[in-house]
This record gives sequence, structure tokens and C-alpha cells, in this order.
Amino acid sequence: MKHLIPLLGIGLCAVTHLYAYTDNKDTVNYAAIAGAADLDYVRPVARPEEGMPVGNGRMGTLVWTVPSSLKFQLNRVDVFGNSSASNSFYERNTDYCGGTGYMDVDFGQEVFTAPAFHQHLSCYDGLTTISGRNVSARGLVWEQEDVLALEVNDQRRESLPVTTELRMLRMPVTRKASHVATSRLRQEGDYIILTQEFREDGYYCSSALVAAVSGRAVETEQNTTTTVRLRALPGSPAFTIYAATAASFDPSEDVVKAAVRKLEAARQKGFTALLKDNRDWWQQFWQRSYIQLHSDDGQADYIAQHYAWYLYIMGSSSRGKYPVKFNGMLWSTNGDERKWGHLYWGANQSCLYNALFQTNHPELLDPMFDMYSRAYDSYAMAARQQWGSEGIYIPETTGFDNTPALPDSIAAEMRELYLVKKPWEQRSQAFKDYAYTQMPFLSRWNWKKDEGWKDGRWHTGTKSNSTFGHVSHIFSRGAKIAYQYWLRYEYTQDTAWLRQRAYPMLKGVAEFYRHFPNVRKEKDGRYHIYHINDNESIWDGHNTVEEISAMRGIFPVVIKAARLLHADSNMLPVWQEFLDHLSPLPVQQEKGKTTWVRSLLPVLQGNPSWHPDGNTMPVWFFDLCTLESSRDIQQTGNDTYNTYFDNGIDSTAGIYVLSKLPATGALLGRPEAVQYLVPNQLRRRKNEEVLANRMDLSEGYQTTNVQRLGRAAEALQLALCQSVPAGPGQENVIHVFPAWPKSWDAQYALLCRGGFVVTSAMRHGDIPFVKLEATRGGVCNIRNPWNTAVALYRNGKKARVLKGALLSFTTTKGEQLTLQRER
Repeated sequence: MKHLIPLLGIGLCAVTHLYAYTDNKDTVNYAAIAGAADLDYVRPVARPEEGMPVGNGRMGTLVWTVPSSLKFQLNRVDVFGNSSASNSFYERNTDYCGGTGYMDVDFGQEVFTAPAFHQHLSCYDGLTTISGRNVSARGLVWEQEDVLALEVNDQRRESLPVTTELRMLRMPVTRKASHVATSRLRQEGDYIILTQEFREDGYYCSSALVAAVSGRAVETEQNTTTTVRLRALPGSPAFTIYAATAASFDPSEDVVKAAVRKLEAARQKGFTALLKDNRDWWQQFWQRSYIQLHSDDGQADYIAQHYAWYLYIMGSSSRGKYPVKFNGMLWSTNGDERKWGHLYWGANQSCLYNALFQTNHPELLDPMFDMYSRAYDSYAMAARQQWGSEGIYIPETTGFDNTPALPDSIAAEMRELYLVKKPWEQRSQAFKDYAYTQMPFLSRWNWKKDEGWKDGRWHTGTKSNSTFGHVSHIFSRGAKIAYQYWLRYEYTQDTAWLRQRAYPMLKGVAEFYRHFPNVRKEKDGRYHIYHINDNESIWDGHNTVEEISAMRGIFPVVIKAARLLHADSNMLPVWQEFLDHLSPLPVQQEKGKTTWVRSLLPVLQGNPSWHPDGNTMPVWFFDLCTLESSRDIQQTGNDTYNTYFDNGIDSTAGIYVLSKLPATGALLGRPEAVQYLVPNQLRRRKNEEVLANRMDLSEGYQTTNVQRLGRAAEALQLALCQSVPAGPGQENVIHVFPAWPKSWDAQYALLCRGGFVVTSAMRHGDIPFVKLEATRGGVCNIRNPWNTAVALYRNGKKARVLKGALLSFTTTKGEQLTLQRER
């Protein structure tokens, strides 16, 4: 059965319902599952942002057309115009990153026009194909090296030159205060080359974009100061264009040489071999996990299509040295400036990365973890300098690099101001002068308010006439990052990861909270925290739900991690005492119901009695309310959740792009949250545009992104399968189809905590089997999905019969287990 989903009038994409309905992964039609997300355009897109994405996780581009040309902007995850220490980008949204240059392939006449036009993207092998009037091309970004390869077939009767053009993203020299960006074009042999250098004080970054042609004779020309061309002269109909990029933060490294080496490696192999490499990689990628869905109304099929698309986008953009940014990713098409600049927002980045654990693709999470681990020492310095605390402080908004060190005098005054010990209006002129040139989106300077240009000078004020801004006093981001390190251990059971990577983060965050000067034990015998934010909504709050949730999440797992590693035995009673006496989550009583709220009084700004921020839902992030929690906690969780939906949950319920409400509904076991909220989140509100390539510009100018897809993917996975503890650090229990609409059919293979790959299916409300692959071995706990006696098969042979609501059994590494109703 087929359901055709129109792509905003661009074309049709077939969503094919092909059910394997089996516990044998060798019979799963991965090509059909991935192919459901293919893009297919029958006429050129109206805007570049709707092009088709190809990338290898480090380099990527959208591919789009104008009547005579193929268009590209080659972007990288490791190109940044400035560092976090910059003093040149004190105006918001002016810092930039990502781009290496434009590339156009011009055919000399109009060839890409309807009705002869067709463009297709195959997600199963990362290949885009474009055809026009007697011209066609196939394009990919090579998985092994940072090379775009474009195989052209020119069958026009009158053969014309085909021109490959490289264009600068800006004028050759651009200056802003201490920052200088220099771009250069040149020709060497049969290469055309575009380089960029960014310098400011001690900061340096460079990039190179190199293009060449194989299969035709070429000649070069530099048409303008910002453009260089390579003309493939009339000749063989089939030829290949290669474009390679490289980048470095080391002034001694020759990025042109690096890019040429990559290009020559690709040219030596040829397009056919590159395509085979990509097909091999992508086919292995799709086999790590899968979800396939169907419902009579097509809603489940629509969700599955977007889930596969989310995986394709993350596989194409998150395998580099740095995480792909939420605002633009690798898909910028109009230069390298973008709304929100070059910094990383923790909340926005979480939309991309939270769902990846269950996909069984830990490699896609590596860039995020690597970036934070590299900056660990600077986070420790920031904790001491900025807050007078120990451990580590990870800001909500941060650069790709270290948090900059502060002059001692500025740091000392900052502590007095930010801890609300010194009146804001008494800040020194030296502090004002230092703050003036700092980037206002960085958390520590986020109290700054733009006031615009006047008399040739940029003017700034303060958002609240105080030290507080939207992200200035958020500490829970560090806890969330550290908890993700812990989750990585729980999903993989990798003890080396726990010891070397996760434990330092957990301990660092726990010690930050324990030593934070505005955490103190009050007369009630409880530890309270003051002068902090609740995400961006509450400023200068007391015991905000974000921070109390964070502490209640971190301390149990740092204790468990220390015990697993036999480390810091002297700290165990200290951490336990803190946890035992920590204040509870803030609540209010209304109409006989208890609900969690944002903050206790006093607050400077915001509504403390409102429900927790729907974009963060911290109670659920830290496993403080799960299907394994006590009845009282689950009741409070459901009562709190109901406050978000005064009219209940149905097809009319609006859901924001960043919202975690669908995922939270799944964690509470509520099928309606998946049935209605997930498709509504994917479609967006009527006045918010979804592009033809299923991405959107929800964050503003040049912010092509899939944040809403990541949030929806997380909710979908949790509705199908979740492994959760009764509380942080406790034993995990697997639930299959805990929040799945029984009228929707599904089959999946997803990774669960404990290192179990769980495969199961639901057809007409019935679950025929649950299969588990024990990648690490150990005890498996799973809720009985049938409430009857269950037969346990080990490696295909019946081993025993299990009974009860909770099924528990031991496994060995590599063992295959199947659960079925006992007949």
C-alpha cells in the first residue's frame, strides 16, 4: 500500500508500507525504510534553502538549481570566524562560521526547467541525481574524505563548455575591530582554489576549497576579484567534477595541500568507486536500528518518513570534530552569517542529540561529547573565576572552544556581582569597559541588551538593570550534559567510558553545586539554592525546578558511578548527605492536585507558579518521574502534564518546535501524546513554514535545521520502547510499546539501557514477540507485555517459562533472546 505525501507542490515522495513483521533482521527491508524519506522534485525549488542535502558528517552542502546551473555552498563543522574570546563581535548575530565557499556548475544555457526537470535524493546511499534537457548529473559527498563528486552526463547535440565557478563568501578583506577575514583565489595546475583565513589577536582559523575536473580538457580564468572559473571544454559527454575542502586552527598547516590530497584520492578512485564506498557505509548505517510504521490514516507512515529523514540528516552532518550547530547545520546557502551566530545553545543542541542514544549510533554523539570534554579544564576555571565554586561550570551558551579565562580583577568583581553580593549599579567602570566588547550571547555576558548604533558607536544596556539575563544563571545545562555522559554509559555499558569520560563530568558538576556559594542549608535542614534562573523563563529564582531536578539527578548517579569504579569512597557519605537533605522539587496545591512549578519565591522576573518549561521538562530528563516511579510521583507527573493542555490532547493541540511535551507524554505512557502531538510538531503551525526538504527556518535567517524532527524522534522512540529506572541511578526496566496507539502498526529495533537491542512489533494491537540482543550481557529487566506466562528462548532454543509483571533474567554477551507468549 502506498501513501503519497506532497512536498509543498515540488513533487511527490512515496511512503511505502512494506512490513517484514519478523524477528529476523536479515529479512528487514532497510532500503524501503530509508527510501521512504527520499526527496523527489519534479520542478526546481523556489529557494536555495529547499535544496537536497548531501554530506559526510564533516562537510556538506545543499544541492539546488537555477535554469542554467547546479548550485552548492560547501560547509564544514570546523570553520569558525572567531573564538569565544573575541572582542570584535559585541553586536548580536554578526559572528559567523561554517562556510568555505560557493560553487556553481554552469551549462551555458537553460537546462534545468520544467517539464524536463527531475531531482531525486536517495537516503539509502546518500546520492542525489538531477536531470534536465539532455543533461544529467549524480552527486555525493564521499564518506571517507571531504570531497564532493559530481558525475555529469552532457548529451546535448551542440556541446558547450561547462564552467565550474568558485565564489567568495565576502569581499577579499573584511575587518571588524580586531578581526580580519581574508579570502584569496588562485589557480594551480588544473585546480582552482579558494582559501579563507580568520585572525584576531592570537586566534587563527583557515579553510581551503579546491575544485578540478576529470574527463575533459579544461582552462581557467579569474573573472572578478571574488570569482575563479574552470571551463570544461567540449568533449566527452561524461566527465566528473571534484571539490574538496580542508580546515585548520594551526597557522603552520597547509590547508590547500590537505584539500588537494583529498581530491586526488577521490579522483584516483573515480565516481563509481566513491559511490560504492558511500553505499556500503550507508547500508551499514541503516542496519544499526530501524522503525517502520503504518496506520490507516497515514499518520504513522508520515511519522516514520520523518524519523528516517532525521537519521539521514544526522548521519550526514554529525561525524566531525565538532557537533553540528542547530542554526544552519551544514546547510547554509547564502554565506556563513546566520541568526544566533557561531555559538552553541545547549537547549537547541539537545533537540538534535537527545534522540540519538536509542538509534544505536553512538558515533553521531561523539562530536558533542568531544567538544565538551576538550573544554573541561576551562569549565573548571570558569567555576572558580566566575562563581567562586569548585568542580566545573558548563554554560548554557558556549563556543566551540574553551571558556575564556578572565583577568583576576574582572573575575573578582564578577563573582560579587553575579552572586548578588554587590549591587549591580556599583559595578566599576573597568568592568563596564571590559564587558562592552564581549559577545552578548555568551552566558556570562547575557545580561547585555542591544541599543543600536548612535553617533558611530554601538550602544548596549542591561536587560533587567541587574546581572540577570536569559541564560546568565543557568547551571542545569552542565548537569544535563553530564547526565548524557552517564546515559552513554548506561546504553553501552562501556566501563572505560564511565571512568575516563563520564565520571569526571559527573563529579565536576556535583562538586560545583555542593560548593556553589548560593547553595546553603536553611533552618528546615534542607539545602536551598538562590539567585538562579529556571531555563530562560525565571530570573533570580529560588529552588527552581530546573536546578533542583538537576541536583536530584546528578547526585544519585555520581554516587553510583563512584561505587561502580571503586573511586572516591571518602566522598560517598558527603554526596549522600547532600542528597538526603536537598530541597524537594517546588510544587503547588490547586484543586486538590499537586503539580510541579517553576520556582519558589522570590523571583526577579517570570511566573514562578507556572508549570515547568515545556522545552526542557527537567523532571523527566533526569528520570525523576518514569513508569517505574511510585504511584504518587506518577500522579504528580500526570497532573502537572495536564496543566499544559486545558482542552485535552487531540488533533488541534499546537506544539512548539522545541517542545519536549510529546516525549514527556510518551514517558508517562500516554498514547495520545504520540498520536496527535508528534505529527503536529512535525507539521508546525500554519503560519510557520516547513521547507520542501522537510527542514525549517524556525530560528530565523539562515538557520536551516531539524530541531523539531529530533524532538519528534525522541518521542517516537520512547512511545515504542523505553528503558527507565524508578529514579536516577537505579535499575533500568524495559517497556515495549508503553505509549503506542493500538490502532497503529509498528516494528522496530532500538537500543535500550543495559546494552540491549530490542526488536518487537505490534500488529492490530497484538505483540507477537520481543527479541533482545545482549551486546554486553548482564541482568535484563522487562515489563511483561502480555500479562501471561512467557516463554524465554536463548539463541533459538526454549530455555524456561517466566511469570509475573516484571520479567528478570541473566544474559551473556552476544546472546540472542526471544520472548513470546507461552502456548
